[in-house]
Formats: sequence, structure tokens, C-alpha cells
Amino acid sequence: MSDKPKIGISIGDINGIGLEIIIKTLSDSRIYDYCTPVVYGHTKVASFHRKATHLNDFNFTVVDNAQEAHNRKPNMINCWEEDVRIDMGQSTAEGGKYAFASLQRATDDLLSGHIDGLVTAPINKDNIQNEDFAFAGHTEYLQHRDSKDESLMFLVSDSLRVGVVTGHIPVAKIAQTITADKIVKKLQLMNTSLKNDFWIRKPKIAVLGLNPHAGDNGLIGSEEQEIIIPAIEEARTHDVLAFGPYSADGFFANGTYLQFDAVLAMYHDQGLIPFKQIAFETGVNYTAGLSFVRTSPDHGTAYDIAGKNLASEVSFREALFTALHIIKHRRETAELNENPLLFSKLSRDRD
Repeated sequence: MSDKPKIGISIGDINGIGLEIIIKTLSDSRIYDYCTPVVYGHTKVASFHRKATHLNDFNFTVVDNAQEAHNRKPNMINCWEEDVRIDMGQSTAEGGKYAFASLQRATDDLLSGHIDGLVTAPINKDNIQNEDFAFAGHTEYLQHRDSKDESLMFLVSDSLRVGVVTGHIPVAKIAQTITADKIVKKLQLMNTSLKNDFWIRKPKIAVLGLNPHAGDNGLIGSEEQEIIIPAIEEARTHDVLAFGPYSADGFFANGTYLQFDAVLAMYHDQGLIPFKQIAFETGVNYTAGLSFVRTSPDHGTAYDIAGKNLASEVSFREALFTALHIIKHRRETAELNENPLLFSKLSRDRD
């Protein structure tokens, strides 16, 4: 790939598996044919993880800023100066503090155009909370930093793409949060992303119902009749090929999802449980609808295996390459829009 993208990487919780999967991914020298990685953390913390997991043949190159990143090396920006206590496999205040320091610095560079995309290692959504991060997760924080009213949590793999109407909210609040307008906006975001980010010309999107059996024509709830069906009809007036609502259990069990380019679920677990069952190792969490590209692996901090050299880097590597593909598609789309082919009417005359 010419003009290789610079990909920022936030390290996540310093007591989790983030640095292990980052080091394992960047240990493959072929990565540097496609991108220049810039990791936001600290070399002392990275060295601790490297030694704990016996990944001794790997070293970061320290740079002061992303502009100085070496083209074919794993770069690291030291985001703090003080020594840090690491309690591998434990949720601590320090784990959250330095996860945020990494994420904040990486996001600053992303918004300033110093890096071309961001891949985030897993955070602990509890211990990261502070006066600058009062959010339910990465998605909400990055949406706020990008000054967007809406974004879409979009789980993607080769065989399945799933977005959600409601994300990190209590189950008790789901029904009252779902509105026709919100569904339409999420469908529009998904449709635009499928076209621009994944280059699917005419995406077909399936919409799941909220209630068991998609409400059974109002017998088991009225949301399908009163909210979801009108939203699908409204989305179709905006050139979104949306279908449904489908009963979630049968939809995934009988493979109906294979007939669609993406699926819009009503809430987090309705979409993410089947997604992780079908595409756990290769799944990627992509935040659609933002001005920049952000992806992450489809798993958490995995405290139970932290520091044991047991973590698989497959999902993180997929997240990195998904970011690269989307950046490439966005660049090519921008080039095509800047220099469109001139339209001319064909003459009716024949030689």
C-alpha cells in the first residue's frame, strides 16, 4: 500500500492482555508492509509485559511524537514519566488511570491528523471512570470527542456484521430508549458505512425485533407494530434496503443472517451474543459514523489470563487490518469524488 497509514494503538488496561496482544501482533514483520504502528503507553510497562509473557525478542522504538515514527519499526510514545505499579490480572485505579492517559493522547493525535486511524486495546469500563471519562465505553467517548450526535457500534467479520440500536445501557431501559427515529438514524449510519467503508453497493440490512418471536403480531409486545415496522418503512424512503423485523433466535439459528450484508439488533446482548458465538476470534468492533476510523478486538481485558502468554492476538490483528481496509476505502472514495468521470450524452448517430 503506497502512503502507508499511521495507525495509533492505545494499550488499554495495563493489568490486562492489551500489551501482550499488541506485542504479538507487531512481532510479525509483515505488518510494516502495510502500516506504521504508533503505540501510546510507556516502554517500562511494555517491558514488564514482555518479560512476564516471555516475548523477549521484541522491542519498541521510542519516539517523541507520531510525526517522528519510524517507517518499519514498532514505535512507542511515552505518555507519562512516573513509575507505574502493575498488578497483573487485577482491576486497579492505576490500571484505569493509565489506560485513559494512553487513550486520551492517541485520540488527541487522531483528531489532529497525526495518525490515520486508531485501534484500541481493551479497557475496564469501571476503573477508567474519571472527570474526563464519564462514559460507558470507548464508543461513547470517541463519539463525544468527535462532536457527533450519533455513532454506531458495528461488530464486523467476514461472515457477519451486526450493529445495535442501544449500546451500553441497562436492560431495564432498553424498551423506553428505542424510538423509530433512533432506529432510522442507526440504519442510515449502517447503510452509509456499508457503502463507503466496506464498498457494498446496495446493502441489504435485516432488522431484528425487540420481543420474543418479533412480538407475534402484537401478542408479545407492541414495539414491533408501533415502532420498528414504521422505522423500517421510513428508512426505505431514504433508500435504505431494510427488512424485518425478524425473530432473533430463529434468524441466527437457521442461518438467515447469511442472506444479508448486515443486521441491526435492538440491544447489546441480542446482537453480540450470536456475533461472538459465530465470529469470536475474527470479530472486530468498529465505530461507524465518525470522521475517523477506530476499531478494537472483540474481547475484554481477560484478567484471568493476563501475563500468562495465553492470549490470542487474532482478533487484535483483525482489528488492525480492518482499520487499514476502511482507511483505504475512504481514501479511494475521496479520490473518486474529487475527480469524477465527466458525463456526456451518447450521440444517436451511428457510423
